[in-house]
Amino acid sequence: MATPFPAFATRTGRALAPLSTGGRLRKRGSHLRWRVKMQILKTTLTLFALFFLLPLGVSAAIYQWDGIGPAWRLADRSSAGLLPPAAAKQEAVVRVFAAPTVRWRGIFAVHSWVVLKPEGADAYTRYDYTAWGDPIRVNGFEADGRWFGRLPQLVFAADGPEAAAMIPRMQAAIADYAWRNRGDYRVWPGPNSNTFVAAVLDAVPGVQAALPPNAIGKDFPHDGRWLRWTGSGTGFRLTLGGYAGLTLGWVEGLEVNILGAVAGLDLRRPAIKLPGLGRLGLDPVPEAAAAQP
Repeated sequence: MATPFPAFATRTGRALAPLSTGGRLRKRGSHLRWRVKMQILKTTLTLFALFFLLPLGVSAAIYQWDGIGPAWRLADRSSAGLLPPAAAKQEAVVRVFAAPTVRWRGIFAVHSWVVLKPEGADAYTRYDYTAWGDPIRVNGFEADGRWFGRLPQLVFAADGPEAAAMIPRMQAAIADYAWRNRGDYRVWPGPNSNTFVAAVLDAVPGVQAALPPNAIGKDFPHDGRWLRWTGSGTGFRLTLGGYAGLTLGWVEGLEVNILGAVAGLDLRRPAIKLPGLGRLGLDPVPEAAAAQP
């Protein structure tokens, strides 16, 4: 009787058994799974190029066009006029600023710092975390000074009773910061300046603040916890030592961290978050707060 399936011959001339219907279906299923996997891989690589590599390329082009270059050491560090004279503002003040960091690292990241003024104080106190000397530097620069020629961006603002309630917690977090010794600073993935500011903000339960997506180091687990609630208490953050992670919160939005570069969305104050470029959309600080002298 003739078989409905062709027989296959080996190189020795021996005939192989014809492929059964079940075998053909398994082969088709395996081929389909391979195609699905390749499509997933292709889509993943396309999204990675679109939301990670392309923004970094644009940021590099902007730096090349508008960068300060080798003259960064002599660049302007004077006040940007974002704060009034401390003596003229009796109420308590909390500010967080960020500006592109120096040299080529500005393609990827910003440097952030904290400014505090208790009620009635006649001076602001600025806290930075730097790579030289003792990492926690107090009043090393103007409170609202340009960061080596770069204009600061206002990240968070609180005044009056709200700020007064925050300041003791922030001061305690600064005093107890675990990575305060010489040699603790690491540019990537942290602890760096952005790790320090994130830790200070985390000391205030429910703080309505989120550092910029290009604040590389903000996701470093400064307290050793890889899974935790976000600082605002509106979501969670999973971080793999700062090298990768996922954040989801109402204040923080959706953020995907790959090797420290962050891409995501902010629905609360609509914006796209991109590596190198930061936020594209509404400012993180409401206009009323940002407009205060």
